[in-house]
Amino acid sequence: MEGMAEGQAPEVARERCDFIYRRLAPGAAASAVLSLLLSGFLWRSRAPDLIVFWQLLVLALAALLWGLSAAYRRAPAAREQPALWIRRAAFGAAALGAGWGFAAAVFFPGAQDEQVFISFVVALVTAGGLPLFSTVWWVYALYAAGVMLPFNVVLFAHGTDFFRLLGAAVPLLYAANVATAWQLGGVFSTAFGLREAYRRLSGDNAEIQAQLGEQLDSLLDAHREVQAYGRKLSLFSERAPIAVFEVDPRGTILDMNPAAENLFGWASPEMVGRNIITMMLGVEDRAGTEKWWEEFVASARPATRVVENCMRRDGLALACEWTMTPLASEEGQVSSIVLQGRDITQQRASERVRSEFTSTLSHELRTPLTSILGSLSLLRSGALGDVPKEQDEIVEIAERNGQRLLDLINEVLDIEKIESGRLTLEPEPLELGELVRESLRLNQGFADRFHVRLALAAEMRGEVPQVTVRADRKRLMQVMTNLLSNAAKFSPPSGSVEVSVALKDAVVRVGVGDRGPGIPSAFRGRIFGRFAQADSADSRIKGGTGLGLAISKRLVEMMQGRVGFEDREGGGTTFFFELPVMRAGEAAAAEAVRVLITEDDAVAAEYLAMVLEKAGYRVDTVADAAASRTLLGRWKYAAWLLSRRLSDAEDTLGLIAEMRPRLGGTRIIMLAGLRSDQAGVPEPQRHGIVDWLLKNDSRSRIVEAVGQALGRAAPQPGG
Repeated sequence: MEGMAEGQAPEVARERCDFIYRRLAPGAAASAVLSLLLSGFLWRSRAPDLIVFWQLLVLALAALLWGLSAAYRRAPAAREQPALWIRRAAFGAAALGAGWGFAAAVFFPGAQDEQVFISFVVALVTAGGLPLFSTVWWVYALYAAGVMLPFNVVLFAHGTDFFRLLGAAVPLLYAANVATAWQLGGVFSTAFGLREAYRRLSGDNAEIQAQLGEQLDSLLDAHREVQAYGRKLSLFSERAPIAVFEVDPRGTILDMNPAAENLFGWASPEMVGRNIITMMLGVEDRAGTEKWWEEFVASARPATRVVENCMRRDGLALACEWTMTPLASEEGQVSSIVLQGRDITQQRASERVRSEFTSTLSHELRTPLTSILGSLSLLRSGALGDVPKEQDEIVEIAERNGQRLLDLINEVLDIEKIESGRLTLEPEPLELGELVRESLRLNQGFADRFHVRLALAAEMRGEVPQVTVRADRKRLMQVMTNLLSNAAKFSPPSGSVEVSVALKDAVVRVGVGDRGPGIPSAFRGRIFGRFAQADSADSRIKGGTGLGLAISKRLVEMMQGRVGFEDREGGGTTFFFELPVMRAGEAAAAEAVRVLITEDDAVAAEYLAMVLEKAGYRVDTVADAAASRTLLGRWKYAAWLLSRRLSDAEDTLGLIAEMRPRLGGTRIIMLAGLRSDQAGVPEPQRHGIVDWLLKNDSRSRIVEAVGQALGRAAPQPGG
């Protein structure tokens, strides 16, 4: 019962409690008056001492209820404890009911007219409790049980047949009264809720009226601001130096700015209503571009796209970089798209010139410079006779600066290959500790020039954790060499460079720490940029190209890692790189021969991948030419299974020719949907195609074709 009271809303419980205690004192007084009337009626026919005892008992109970009511009114925190005071009222109600039940049980045996009168009094007392306690039905149930239970017992014990019949009906009367109390309690809760709702509604209405006035003022201000912003945006679009188009979700041009008219040679009235996909974005591959556009609109996210051939009105092709921003509602419905086009034709031309310059640098400078260095080294070795000390010093200076120039050329070539996407990695499982020790041995000679010692960190005690990573050995050694050489150059003479290897979760960190002057604050943000060197006399004396850290950062990122630096406690800097650790199962899979499948039919691609994976190959699958370009630029594949037809490539033979510089020794197997596809390529060897497969060929045929293409015994497929 306590839980019932506590489970109610606090406001309702307080109102129920107030209702009971407001009527408790009048109810106690009415009970006392009624008891006096009953005592007077029974005085001549009953024992006076028994009547006096009962009368005093009822008066005491009435006084108890009156005192409880007074205490509730005086207690300052009584309304904050409704459950406690309801329990106290329930105790008083049960006691008063028991007092009346005692009278019914004791005084009922007697004359018939007295029995009728007592029955009437009991019914009156029972019904009179409803207005007092009905707001909490279980309080009334206790009170009525105290009155009616003794009376029901005495009806069966001393009454006539009529009263026994009446006694059988008493439980029904009790149940009806309790149900009535329960219903009245519900009505009370509803009425209180309505009263409170009306009170809140009145208050809310006044507040809403005030807020509505404020919001109307705000809407007027917002309307003025929107108009001002609209004028600003219109002015920005009209005077922007880049081409701006507004199109609908289907690609229909709605508006364009003067810069777009100047760039493409079309007047705005001529372009409005035409489709930007066919005119600007998808000249060469309309179907593929339309598919990409549908996905872009469905995602409702900004995107960037480079189009190499955007046709001007005069037929001149421009290379443009498009930035597309969908204007979407909160529900994700795109109403229009704003496209900003930047002419990058000159940038593309500059990149071609740079690429040609890099090629010239490679062939015209590196080859003769290597011969010069070889000749100088031969001269210093004494193969042509003894060289005087003064001449030997001059030859040494020439050799050192020639080597420095060769290093610069090699690093420029590396950074250009990385940024142009022409640098491919050959990742393999590597034991990192072995590579770290080897790098220390190979670079100690360079460090000796600066009187610096390379060693493992003191806390490692010469031990390196056994960690396997997937990386390109040559390029990871290049990263270690760059970090160690930098640390050696900037360490004080007779100092040491400490190398640490730390394993945390699924990542291993290799740190190279020096005790140099540290990195200036102004230089920290661009330390990994190209040709970045701190502006200090020490940097100029020690030399360097400023490319080592830039190359290291890009190489580690291509191997799914990251590069950073931090200050050392006690002075100096620690440069570090982190790589993901290979688990045992991953290491075993990495040792498998890597195969790329380019197939837009998902069912056929899954079938080919399943067959080759069970045969022991490591398989990557992609659905289009764009993803193939990305993976072929990142990994070295032994075989490439290429579909004859792709949605984003008009001719897969052209794709092969495009990717030829990246393929190296990759063997190409063409996938045909029909046998007639093979007839369409009369000289497959000229394109580097070593074999053909039908997409639904048998497992043994697929495994055999790949094995023969790789020049080894075909693995037996499992399962």
